[in-house]
Amino acid sequence: MNCHEAAPLISAFADGEIDRVQSRDIKTHLEGCPDCGKKHRDILDLRSRLRAEVPYFTAPPALRARIGDLPRTTPTRSADRVERGRWRWLLSGALAGCAATVLAWIVGTSVLTWRANEDFVAQAVQAHVRAALNNHLIEVASSDQHTVKPWLSARLDYSPPVPDLSRDGFTLTGARLEYLAGRSVATLVYRYRDHTIDVFVRPESSGAPPSAPRTVRGFNAAHATGSGMSWLAVSDLNPEALAGFVGRIARGPDQ
Repeated sequence: MNCHEAAPLISAFADGEIDRVQSRDIKTHLEGCPDCGKKHRDILDLRSRLRAEVPYFTAPPALRARIGDLPRTTPTRSADRVERGRWRWLLSGALAGCAATVLAWIVGTSVLTWRANEDFVAQAVQAHVRAALNNHLIEVASSDQHTVKPWLSARLDYSPPVPDLSRDGFTLTGARLEYLAGRSVATLVYRYRDHTIDVFVRPESSGAPPSAPRTVRGFNAAHATGSGMSWLAVSDLNPEALAGFVGRIARGPDQ
């Protein structure tokens, strides 16, 4: 079994819905293919997180009572009418169940997205502190965006914009790479007066709205999206100025 054959079966395999023959083949493939194996582990991890983090709701007593009151015998002369009513009731219940499932999926996805954003902010603040303490804020030192951008693009699987905001008092001093949330992330370094600002830039991967500015371990973090990227600025600069800066940098040079 190759990756093309295994891909559509991974979810069903994780749910135990594959027959023995296919299960053996796909299990062998997953053990030998890092990419497909990771997809399988991600599905299992997502299922575990949903079970652990998404609220579970039991049927209310009123619904249980309605189910218990369903007629068990029907007079012959009204069989057709009762049968139609029963199917309408079942159909309405099925639709309600589908709606509840969709709602649970939306809530669960929102919870997981929120948790992922929270984790990323905490990791970014930790990276900012670590780089400052180790005097490793910059790997490519330059105020020229045409020097910094090619350096980053050659080391990443995406090409991050490198805005020049020197006319607003924010001077680009260089960049470095950080490994956050399981991938390499471009980190632009700016100076504003006596403040160092790390800007973590990665492709925008979801429609989640920008999170509100927050403080972690005494450092402020502000988030914005724009130019197809997600921008997270971390600094000891005051929250209002930091939020204005990251919003300006996300909009691009012409806006």
